[in-house]
Amino acid sequence: MGSTVATATRLAPAKSFGLTDPKPGTALPFSWSPALKLEMAPLYERVKHVITPMEWPHYAPLIKSINALKAERKAVILAHNYMTPEIFHCVADFRGDSLQLAKEAARTSAKVIVQAGVHFMAETSKLLSPEKTVLIPDLRAGCSLASSITADDVKMLREAYPGVPIVTYVNTSAAVKAECDITCTSSNAVKVVESLGAPRVLCIPDQYLAKWVQSQTKVEVIAWKGACEVHERFTGEELERMRADEPGLKIIAHPECPPDVIAAADFTGSTSGMIQWVKDKQPAKVMLVTECSMASNVAVEVPNVEFIRPCNLCPHMKRISLENIYESLVHLRYEVTVDPAVAERARRAVERMVKLTN
Repeated sequence: MGSTVATATRLAPAKSFGLTDPKPGTALPFSWSPALKLEMAPLYERVKHVITPMEWPHYAPLIKSINALKAERKAVILAHNYMTPEIFHCVADFRGDSLQLAKEAARTSAKVIVQAGVHFMAETSKLLSPEKTVLIPDLRAGCSLASSITADDVKMLREAYPGVPIVTYVNTSAAVKAECDITCTSSNAVKVVESLGAPRVLCIPDQYLAKWVQSQTKVEVIAWKGACEVHERFTGEELERMRADEPGLKIIAHPECPPDVIAAADFTGSTSGMIQWVKDKQPAKVMLVTECSMASNVAVEVPNVEFIRPCNLCPHMKRISLENIYESLVHLRYEVTVDPAVAERARRAVERMVKLTN
């Protein structure tokens, strides 16, 4: 493992992306009724073991209203795996991890993209689709990892490590991407690092992802000391206690977790990799060491698997709700833009990754 080049993580204030709080709710065109219950029954059948009967009468009118408004606006909703099930399975047009959503943003012919995720994801969608309107339902949906590094920090790294390529995780701002050579996701980080053909590579900003990449490659990986506030909460000791309490439990971890967690896991992979592992292996009991909502979303696809859930929630992802998705479509807010000079350079870094993984 290369040397760590920072000693502290700087967190942006809660409203680092925000302007004002949303306006009071807009009246829905649909309400709960026997007719709506019957119409929405096939959808509820699919999600009934992760959405309770008490919740459904509240969600169903919102879901019906959002899906109707999407058609009117010629809009699509991109939902990250960490969205709650009523968003992920009931209103999303495209679902997946950061890489999948970045590709869908580039491919879709829709005029409006609603990013059910966090701010850096909306920025990435805008980079790949500059002619489209990209909305995020809550401007305060930031990211502790993205806030751990700035464009000035990357410029400092260029000076400290002349000639060393810089790979940045997509979990960063457009301004940071603009200063880097190529982006990566957790699913392709090793491939991206090795594609550069360099003996040393800076892999920023997630220190734990960098350590995991180092364990998978002979390239020397230099890390920045950023971290995801959700994944760094887990510990190897916690996982061992879970194994003792749940005989036969399989544990799969995200590479943003600390090394002791990865060492204690049966499998480590990106969110898409974790999902595929569960579908392929169909374990009797499994624990996903990642953001809590993903277990609910995967449970819909593999109803025979029991999910043991240590529930660490991302407070930023959880700012996105059916209510503010609907408000976003009604008022076409909040639009995400990127300075053209920054966007041009950041787009190159993202497109290099997309071309490599295609």
